[in-house]
Amino acid sequence: MPSYEDDLSRFEELDTQVLGISVDSIPSHEAWQKSIGGIAYPLVSDFYPHGEISEKFGVLRTTAGEPAYGASERALFIIDKEGIVRFIDVHPIGEQPDNEELFEILRKL
Repeated sequence: MPSYEDDLSRFEELDTQVLGISVDSIPSHEAWQKSIGGIAYPLVSDFYPHGEISEKFGVLRTTAGEPAYGASERALFIIDKEGIVRFIDVHPIGEQPDNEELFEILRKL
C-alpha cells in the first residue's frame, strides 16, 4: 500500500479516491500507519461487525482451517462514480498489480 502513497498525486489526477480497508481494528491501523511513516489516504476498519464489508465484496476468508481464517484476501477494487465495480484483482499477500495497470484502467473510465 505504500506504493499507492507514492503515486497518490497520479491517482488524484485521474479523479480517484484511494481507500484502504481491512478487518483490523482502528488501533492496529494507527500502529501500521505509524510504522511506515504515515499515509495520506483513509483506512477503514472492517473490524465490527467483523468482516462485513469484506464479506459483501466476497473476499472474507470464511473457511475454518484456512490460513488467516477471518481475515480478508488481498484485493483491489475499482468502483466508478455510479457504484459499479469495474475491476477486481485478488492476489497473494506479497503481490499486487503494478500501479500502471491501475492507471490504464482508470483512464478508460
